[in-house]
Amino acid sequence: MSRRSEEDVYQVVSQIKVFVIVSIVGLLGLTLVVIVLDRTTETFEQAARYRPPVESANPGQGTPSESIINPVHGQLVYVPAYSHIYHKDGSPTLLTITLSIRNTSLDHGIVIDSVRYFDTNGKEVKSYLKKPIRLEPLATTEFLVERDDTSGGSGANFLVRWTAEDFVSAPVIEAVMIDTEIQQGISFVRNGTVIEEIGSETN
Repeated sequence: MSRRSEEDVYQVVSQIKVFVIVSIVGLLGLTLVVIVLDRTTETFEQAARYRPPVESANPGQGTPSESIINPVHGQLVYVPAYSHIYHKDGSPTLLTITLSIRNTSLDHGIVIDSVRYFDTNGKEVKSYLKKPIRLEPLATTEFLVERDDTSGGSGANFLVRWTAEDFVSAPVIEAVMIDTEIQQGISFVRNGTVIEEIGSETN
């Protein structure tokens, strides 16, 4: 073999080595990126996963006094919910329900006295609180009815009773229904309706 041919072979082999090394480094880098993204996604999902509210040891109030629109001491709120809805020929689509309670007061906490879940026939299915919980200013608490829990039915509802020591703005209470199992997915929200005002003398 001539010297020129040896140089050509050496050059080709060197190029192949460089290509192999670059490919391996690139593959390792891509693998590392995939691992990091996967761990980041898992961390986010764990952090965002639903956690039941923590019941307060002492749900007592301070001494609120704020200038607000339509101030109230407390309310009993009816919130419509749907553990399933019907489609096509009457087939049910199961839904996950999130009951959201948002304190709209800028300065004062409120106390959630009770959260009760009822089925289509008006029978109480579950009481979520063993004792009241305090909701700090602008804080939100949530209660979950899992998708496979069909005990409520299409006419399910919540009764939420909340109170405050002084006049505060009413919280926003709503039920969020969602399902992502079907091809297009579905979600909608229903707001609570006040069915009883609770005066300060009843606190």
